[in-house]
Amino acid sequence: MKFPENFLWGGATSAVQCEGGYDKGGRGLANVDLVPVGQDRYAVGSGDLHANDFDPQAFYPTKSAIDLYHNYEEDIALLGEMGFKVYRFSISWTRIFPNGDEKEPNQEGLQFYKNIIKECGKYGIEPLVTISHFECPMGLVEKFGGWRDRRMVEEYAKYAKTLFEEFQGSVKYWITFNEINMVLHLPFVAAGIRFDEGENRNQVMITAVHHQLVASALATKLAHEIDPDNQIGCMMAAGPHYPETCKPRDYWKAMEDDRENYMFIDVQSWGYYPQYALNWVAKRNAEIPFIDGDRELLRNHPVDFVSFSYYSSHVSTSEENRTDVTPGNVFQSIVNPHLKSSEWGWQIDPLGLRITLNLLSDRYRKPLFIVENGLGAKDRVEDNGKIQDDYRINYLQEHILAMRDAVSEDGIDLIGYTTWGCIDLVSNTSGEMEKRYGFVYVDLDNEGAGTRKRLKKDSFEWYKKVIASNGECL
Repeated sequence: MKFPENFLWGGATSAVQCEGGYDKGGRGLANVDLVPVGQDRYAVGSGDLHANDFDPQAFYPTKSAIDLYHNYEEDIALLGEMGFKVYRFSISWTRIFPNGDEKEPNQEGLQFYKNIIKECGKYGIEPLVTISHFECPMGLVEKFGGWRDRRMVEEYAKYAKTLFEEFQGSVKYWITFNEINMVLHLPFVAAGIRFDEGENRNQVMITAVHHQLVASALATKLAHEIDPDNQIGCMMAAGPHYPETCKPRDYWKAMEDDRENYMFIDVQSWGYYPQYALNWVAKRNAEIPFIDGDRELLRNHPVDFVSFSYYSSHVSTSEENRTDVTPGNVFQSIVNPHLKSSEWGWQIDPLGLRITLNLLSDRYRKPLFIVENGLGAKDRVEDNGKIQDDYRINYLQEHILAMRDAVSEDGIDLIGYTTWGCIDLVSNTSGEMEKRYGFVYVDLDNEGAGTRKRLKKDSFEWYKKVIASNGECL
């Protein structure tokens, strides 16, 4: 009932949700900078409402976020104090190429991440770097229309190659795209896509994600050529779909929903589009924009490992127009009456994590990496400065037990586990600060007011013991 001795315990953040400093160090404007809090958030994120610049009447929390840009030494020291073995962070594309189409990278941006990696090295923390975590330079959105344009592949390859060369020997684990299946749910956030009236939205999304799949394969090729020790992973937003009943139609719908989640990871892992994916595209009056060399590139350069986020399972039904769906999540699901829910309506299913690990292991036969898992909750600072978050400890404890069962009983090849938002950050879904995931509290409210002081929660010491005991002391 033990984890491997070299198991990588840690946590994860994304640049846009924690760094701030959106206009510092030569950084350019990114698509995700322009997603406001409030009623227009989903419309902008989905590409229906075009955003070209900041609206002076709106609030954009990621402009300053928790200001990791100026506090990374303190923040990484806290991760080191917990004993992190790995820290998953993303690199802001626009810190390296501010508009996306520059010939030479921004040296100040490169130095910032060299400093972060150096700080990680002080504490023996392995970097796990996401190359693109919901980020596309607005310069390329304006110039190309985001990932709908084939020229994005070349710009991404230039960016990835720069990272592989600059951080050679310092970074081993890479993820090409965060939650690549999110293109079908938040196209502007995931691919810089803004829709024009009357166009075939499915064709645009399929075109964009095909370009990302080609870019991922090209990045994998470059990474292995530059440093054979590089390990490249894909990533999906995961969680099994349970049929609502034993009606065959419900089971079929659950299978279809699962396949839609797997579709792009199948390509990155297997090196080709499976037949069901080709059928899925054709049924939506779309086609995959192959050009010469695409199929060979995909086939010859699959990823080394499969990573995923897991927050909840889902329930599928063949009935239409159901209203009893879970709130607060872009992945719509029928409410599961057998599960409890978080304050944001995300249903809590630890066994679903073990199921997911087994499903992915059976499907891909590659090492797996859980790179996001956690509980978003409202934390309260007591008068004595303490933050009692037993609810978070219980959530993580149950998920780690399920993970341990998958490793020790089911024989799952699992590289590591990085909890989401190890330091409180801005929620991607809602833009709120009060939806907190971290072991470290950041004094900041939903309107951006606060000292940004870091405070340790009760879960901080708990996770420290978990890591020190390699998952035995829960």
